[in-house]
Amino acid sequence: MNQQLKRARELGRYAVQLAREEGLSTMARRGAGFFKRRFLGKKARYLPTKNYLAAQRAEYAGKTAESCGLPKISILTPLYNTPPAYLRAFLDSFVNQTAPNGQLCLADASDPAHPEVGRIVEEYRAKNQQIVYKKIENKGIAANTNAAAALAEGEYLALADHDDVLAPHAMAEMGRAILDLRAKGQPDGFLYSDEALFEKDIRRPRAAHFKPDYAPDYFLCCNYICHLAVFRRDLFEAVGGERPECDGSQDHDLFLRLIEQNGGAAHLPQVLYYWRVHAGSTSGGTGAKPYVAAAAKKALADHLARTGRKGEVCDGLFPSTYRVKWEIEGEPLVSILIPSKDHTADLEKCLSSIYEKTQWKKFEVIVIENNSTEPETFAYYEKAPARYPGLRVVKWPGKGFNFSAINNFGRESAKGEYLLLLNNDVEILNGDWLTELLRPCAHEGGAAICGAMLYYPDDTIQHAGVVTGLGGYAGHSHKYRPRGGSGYLFRAATVQDFSAVTGACLLVKTSVYDQVGGLDEGFAVAFNDVDFCLRVREAGYRIAWTPYAQLYHYESKSRGGDEKDPVKARRFAAEQQRLYDRHGRENILDDPYYNPSLTYDREDFSESADLRRLQNGELTVRFRQ
Repeated sequence: MNQQLKRARELGRYAVQLAREEGLSTMARRGAGFFKRRFLGKKARYLPTKNYLAAQRAEYAGKTAESCGLPKISILTPLYNTPPAYLRAFLDSFVNQTAPNGQLCLADASDPAHPEVGRIVEEYRAKNQQIVYKKIENKGIAANTNAAAALAEGEYLALADHDDVLAPHAMAEMGRAILDLRAKGQPDGFLYSDEALFEKDIRRPRAAHFKPDYAPDYFLCCNYICHLAVFRRDLFEAVGGERPECDGSQDHDLFLRLIEQNGGAAHLPQVLYYWRVHAGSTSGGTGAKPYVAAAAKKALADHLARTGRKGEVCDGLFPSTYRVKWEIEGEPLVSILIPSKDHTADLEKCLSSIYEKTQWKKFEVIVIENNSTEPETFAYYEKAPARYPGLRVVKWPGKGFNFSAINNFGRESAKGEYLLLLNNDVEILNGDWLTELLRPCAHEGGAAICGAMLYYPDDTIQHAGVVTGLGGYAGHSHKYRPRGGSGYLFRAATVQDFSAVTGACLLVKTSVYDQVGGLDEGFAVAFNDVDFCLRVREAGYRIAWTPYAQLYHYESKSRGGDEKDPVKARRFAAEQQRLYDRHGRENILDDPYYNPSLTYDREDFSESADLRRLQNGELTVRFRQ
């Protein structure tokens, strides 16, 4: 089926479902928002409302950094030959903050041909005593930032580039977020916000970077945290500030060291920083600074050494991305569980691709026979073990189809340290697929589960991780996007943290599978994988996804569609409700590895048509380890 037509039909079904569950008014509002976002203006869409900003200014009017009740944040900004228009825009964004808890520390390494930089700063200093300035020798971005830090008086520090712009409520919101963390008894040493790209005017942004909550696997692949990062000054001093040997990726290196000390990071999903796009900026790509990649790999390798983990740091699939090829501990046996009912041609394609291509040799295959009716199926089972060493066929004693019960039964025959749940309608594409699934898991501190990149036969993405809340329940990240793309913020091309991955290809530590009681047999067909992953996450483990394990998925050939069968439709609705009952609707609709300002109507990571929570300052900080 044409993928655009398929997406249109899925959106149509979702609209009908939304109208039934929440009423025509909600469906109409969502539709109107979609139209507005796609076809009408987007002016100032990431800024707070005028009323919100006015109320915040009124709250702090007449107060000082000492009396406003917010932690003082010193912004560290090295200057170097800054174009006057850019510098004035940056300074204006500081002096026009809604709260007075900021200090701006400027270390000016401009050459003698640019005396206007110092003159402009002195002009602003005369009007705002919270701007401090020092002329320094240019020793590189890290050393210059450290020189700015030496001027700081705040309990907290923040990093800002000389050609960018702060959102007007940046200091107030970060100060409040710190207080929120303290009130919750959570670490307040490292926070970051969302950001946006602009060219001339922040009221007409090009795009936003709507980030997930702290995602450690993702952060090892790229510095998605970037701006605006705020951290305690004592932590900055304890780790020795920024390191000149990592110039070009000095912030990524610093953040890794700060997070090691803080035990995680807190994310405030508000757009508090505007990153200017121009020829010399890294926001336009790493072509402006070709040494960035070498510095990033050093920062990552040093992080591994400090934390005692073993892996090789390599270039990623795209510029500005990297990967850690974790050293697999031992030689774990993987038990591949494949439920199958008839469709032996599909099973043969699956098995032949496993045995012909898989480079990781320590695996066993258990085909779980599920109520087949065709005589040739059983003839195939008799001959297959002779052709495929280590293959066993076990017969599930149940009736009908229950994916959870079938896999739980198969687990009883498994001997491996890892289980791989695998559909019979997949085909392996790369020989190191199983090795790459093991890498994020089979090392100290690794994830408990890892999922794979699955493609439709037409080379569009079927699965690149699961986002809970999409379509109201759960959906596949980047579904229908063409193969080979980077995805939103490289999220289809880097090892990722997700709330769930599909059970069509899911590697899990056997001990963890047993600890949480396996798959819930109340989820016979739908959401069994989502429920399982959420229970694993709730038990304190991480869920990873890798783009380096690639398979074709000939989706649902064995079962067929559920949409036109009223019995199947009722069962599907019951399993939807079971997911809500177990995990809570609010939790399902609040995936920490997504972002509340991204849409839940589609899988393409486009921004939400309804940004009122962002514009009204309703989005709050959240810490994750």
